[in-house]
Amino acid sequence: MTIVFLLHICIVQKFLIIQTAFIGDVVLATSLIEKLHDYFPDSQIDFLVREGNQTLLTGHPIIRNVLIWNKRNRKLVNLIKLLSKIRFQKYDMVINIQRYLSTGLLTAFSGAARTVGFDKNPLSIMFTKAVRHALPGAIPQEHEIMRNQKLIADITDDKPALPKLYPLPADQEKVGIFIKKPFISIAPASVWFTKQYPAEKWASFINNTPHDLEVLLLGSASDYDLGETIRKTSRNPNIKNLCGKLSYLESCALMKKALMNYVNDSAPLHFASAMNAPVAAVFCSTIPSFGYGPLSEFKSIIEIREPLYCRPCGIHGLSTCPEKHFRCAWDITDDQLLTALP
Repeated sequence: MTIVFLLHICIVQKFLIIQTAFIGDVVLATSLIEKLHDYFPDSQIDFLVREGNQTLLTGHPIIRNVLIWNKRNRKLVNLIKLLSKIRFQKYDMVINIQRYLSTGLLTAFSGAARTVGFDKNPLSIMFTKAVRHALPGAIPQEHEIMRNQKLIADITDDKPALPKLYPLPADQEKVGIFIKKPFISIAPASVWFTKQYPAEKWASFINNTPHDLEVLLLGSASDYDLGETIRKTSRNPNIKNLCGKLSYLESCALMKKALMNYVNDSAPLHFASAMNAPVAAVFCSTIPSFGYGPLSEFKSIIEIREPLYCRPCGIHGLSTCPEKHFRCAWDITDDQLLTALP
């Protein structure tokens, strides 16, 4: 690095990270918080999320402010108000993980001394620095935290930190009432059909788990009916349906205490990574090499044993199986899930 560049990064003390995508993307973006804090321990780090995701960062010991963009109501008006707040803060550096026009506007017109984002953003030409973004599945394969790390590699290094979440003491206390004996957790839902292991398959697996283990089902309130279907289909009497009963951070606190956490390729997978909780990740239509695999020390990846001509059928999940057979899920066996038990 040149002397001029070294002097520049030494005065960068006020950061804004922008990630207004889904909850799992926010979790993975916390890797940047950890890395910036390592290099600039006295800096002020703010984080911008979409409305609804802010509770994931409640009480975060590193983040100074969480900015919230309400995208559901008066989206444009709220965007303009948000831009005004950002400009008032006079950030030294804005780091935009998103690749869409709206966050490009917030970045380009933030008034920050330095702005960085991916070259896929329509306004990246107006950023101080635009980083090439390789789509998931590109060669060489990279985890999402590595792709994000490139945004700050020139002021830190090229090795990403692990994502991390911080449940509060109250979160720990809340989940304590549900833990009576050794247990596994299962987060059975996904927004996308082809990412979601079928309810019948979860129930079959649960029927074969040791009966001295409790099984706790995790998810949002909208997942409650799915949880009930699994509970009623299974013959195992040791199931509790906690869908809708725990917050994000409470779920994270509970997953940390589990013998194993079974998840789809969805947000709970990243909760486990951020808590370094043991995890068994079931990949149906998507594949780990897209860059969203588990990062926990103790992890298993569960997927169909034989190559399937139609898998993966896309970078993201789909609402139905294009081939109508959904073999990428149905051909996974109970034994594969059971093998992940410690």
